[in-house]
Order: sequence, then structure tokens, then C-alpha cells
Amino acid sequence: LFKKKYDAGRDGFIDLMELKLMMEKLGAPQTHLGLKSMIKEVDEDFDGKLSFREFLLIFHKAAAGELQEDSGLMALAKLSEINVALEGVKGAKNFFEAKVQALSSASKFEAELKAEQDERKREEEERRLRQAAFQELKANFST
Repeated sequence: LFKKKYDAGRDGFIDLMELKLMMEKLGAPQTHLGLKSMIKEVDEDFDGKLSFREFLLIFHKAAAGELQEDSGLMALAKLSEINVALEGVKGAKNFFEAKVQALSSASKFEAELKAEQDERKREEEERRLRQAAFQELKANFST
């Protein structure tokens, strides 16, 4: 859905214009500033567009209650709900299977983020210890 339906540039990202078209197609058009704000809220690498991983973050934040009720991202998350009477049981089954897959991807995403944060902390601690050792050696030579 992400790539096939809304990634018009086929580059693996949703840019501002693609997000605009997506929101219009979903019946929740946004202003230019609203769209920029939506991207900024989940754009972890600050490239001004949404990767699939960042796109999944919208749903993770919605589930965690981290989105403002009136935000464009919350509107997008709510538009991902399904009406079984309209879609039928098979449509609902497909929807929920896709949701489960997205949630497991989000869990993997969280694990990756935690691992990256732990790695950064470890590298910072090693750098701090190296600096302390260097300062100690420097003090030995200057006395």
C-alpha cells in the first residue's frame, strides 16, 4: 500500500506532494503547513520525506497516545481503521493481518532504535574514558 499506492516517485519515500495527494484521497486534506508539520513530527533523519519506517511510526505514536487528537497524523492513523460492514469479513481479515504485520514491524523498529541508542551511549562512554586516560597521561608528562 505504502509504495504501490502513494509513492508516485517510486523512490521508497513519501514526499510532501505525495503526502498531500494521499491525505486528499483519504478524505482528510491538509494545508501546506499542516503537511510539513506532519512530516516533521516523524521525520527522524530530517530529510523532509517519510520512509516506510517513519510512516509506521505514525501508527506506533497513535497507539501510544503520543499524537494530538486534532493533528493530521492522528487523522491519517484514524483513516486506517476498517468498517467490516462495508469491507466484508475477508477485507477485515486482510486489514487486520496487515495491522499485525505493521505492529510487529513497529516492535522490530523499537528494538532497532533501542539498540542504536545503546550503541551511541556505549561509544560516548568509551570516548569519555579515552579522554580521561589521555588527560591522565598528559598530566604525568607535564609534572
